[in-house]
Amino acid sequence: RVGQHFGFPFCHQGDTPDPEFGKQRACSEFSPPAVKLGAHVAAIGMRFYSGTQFPAAYRGNAFIAEHGSWNRSTKSGYQVVRVSVDAQGRAAAPEPFVQGWLQTGNDGRESVWGRPADVLNLPDGSMLISDDLAGAVYRVRYGGP
Repeated sequence: RVGQHFGFPFCHQGDTPDPEFGKQRACSEFSPPAVKLGAHVAAIGMRFYSGTQFPAAYRGNAFIAEHGSWNRSTKSGYQVVRVSVDAQGRAAAPEPFVQGWLQTGNDGRESVWGRPADVLNLPDGSMLISDDLAGAVYRVRYGGP
């Protein structure tokens, strides 16, 4: 809707006042987010799926490239998530769509070998995922059950 305000710089994620500016305005004054993705996931690329290759339930869903955190002791993001949207425009909780760029070894140490940056629908209904750490582009296509 036109005229919505999502809180910046006064409020973050719909319910967290900013330490510096949060006393100036209440979070309840602003439009809350449709869905929360998590702190520091760096969601830098998003597209709504418009193809027909994936099952019908995927049409109109948001696919979000989570570039990933870089300065956290426990990393987050490093995946592409799917957010389904119902006929009334309500978003469900994000669910993993493609993972594996963040791995935890047997010793508990985390390693990163890729960072999804964006997603793109192709005319044939498949999807491209760009990875700016590996310098790669992956094609995801539906092969059926």
